Amino acid sequence: MVLFIIIGVILLIFSFSLKNNQSQLSHFSNIFKILGIAAILLGVSSSMFKQINAGKVGVQSLYGSVEPEVLESGLHLINPLLDVTDFDIQTQNYTMSAVHGEGAQVGDDAIRVLSNDGLEVVIDLTVLYRITPSDAPKIFKQIGVNYTDKIVRPVTRTRIRDNAVYYDAVALYSTKRNEFQQRIFKTIEADFKLRGLVLEQLLIRNINLPTSVKASIESKINAEQDAQKMTFVLQKEKQEAERKRVEAQGIADYQHIISMGLTDKQLQYESIKAQKELAASPNTKIIFMNSKGNTPVILSDK
Repeated sequence: MVLFIIIGVILLIFSFSLKNNQSQLSHFSNIFKILGIAAILLGVSSSMFKQINAGKVGVQSLYGSVEPEVLESGLHLINPLLDVTDFDIQTQNYTMSAVHGEGAQVGDDAIRVLSNDGLEVVIDLTVLYRITPSDAPKIFKQIGVNYTDKIVRPVTRTRIRDNAVYYDAVALYSTKRNEFQQRIFKTIEADFKLRGLVLEQLLIRNINLPTSVKASIESKINAEQDAQKMTFVLQKEKQEAERKRVEAQGIADYQHIISMGLTDKQLQYESIKAQKELAASPNTKIIFMNSKGNTPVILSDK
């Protein structure tokens, strides 16, 4: 757009210089003049239209003065002298990580904080935020387009360090992690709001403790797991002992009932029944009975 205007001006100047020149090109001065005027008109008309893509707003400025109204997504007819700067109003993320290649900055960009007990804790964090569309002119005027490095990064890191001193390292790693995340969310949200930014979500991706502290925690966890395992084994042994006691008591009760219910005549009757069954067996050949009527001796042919 501006390029067309510049080309048009150059063509006009060139046409006037040819007109005053007596060379053969002077006959084409009117053609260059027409082309120059056409280029200027095309550049001016193009500058009067501005397209704002979806998910963005346009901030208008004229010679350093910022217009309070923003241009929404779509095609707009504007003053050709205005300069329009696009601002992204979609959700943006900024990650600070100790892992190379994951964060917005090259290298180790994790947040190192001191806990209440004086230990260094390394925190990986992702910030999800967006611009308030109506505050885009204020951001452009007071901060500029590089609001990520000027506001998002320093405010987040500072507020995390300010709040980490209220917690022990082990508490940050385990029981107080959600509480810590909610606390820093509220403080960062308030700071962002004052500067035209909306904090959508704060994600603590990882909390790394010193090696000695981590080893101590793992040792404690293993000891608790061993204690729970031993408790389970003891409970199982107690249940097995109780089962055997009940089984033994049942056998004793059974034997007691049998011994109380059997008589000599009943035993003699059962013996006679058994002898009859043995005598009827095809494998039995000879039965010898003594004179006293006691239990017989049965011989098989085998």
